[in-house]
This record gives sequence, C-alpha cells and structure tokens, in this order.
Amino acid sequence: MAKTSSKKQGKKEQVVEKKPRAEEKKEKKASAKSSEGVLLASRLAHYSKRSTISAREIQTAVRLILPGELAKHAVSEGTKAVTKYMSSS
Repeated sequence: MAKTSSKKQGKKEQVVEKKPRAEEKKEKKASAKSSEGVLLASRLAHYSKRSTISAREIQTAVRLILPGELAKHAVSEGTKAVTKYMSSS
C-alpha cells in the first residue's frame, strides 16, 4: 500500500494509506456478491409471503450465487457457526 502525507494549516501531519486498484476491485466484487445474496434471500422470503429471512432462504441464496464446491463449504461453515453460537448462549 502506498502512503501519502499532507500538512494542513499548522496541524499535525496526517498519513493516508491508499489501496491498490486491484484490491479495491476485489472488495467491490465481494460487496456486490454479498448484497446480491441478501437481495436474493429477501426475494425468496417475499415469494413465500414472509417478513423474516430464514436460514433456508440464506442457504438457497448462497447455493445460487456461489459455484459448486464453494457453495457446499460456505453452507457447511455457516451451519457450523450458527451451531457454535446457539450452544454458547
């Protein structure tokens, strides 16, 4: 990451870190994928005339968005995280 610095009217020097463009593009893609998944899950809930997004809608959205093996692992990790959370409370 490149660092740039600037002085403003006698104030302390501020260091601003800039991200490379490739990193910014990856973040935008990941953000777009996750928001696409939320929209898809909410649409599935809307079709079933429900106001709550259930685990089933989220799993279906993940399976539709992510390809093959990656979707299986994502669903598995999500299920594991929810199980761990439920057992801790």
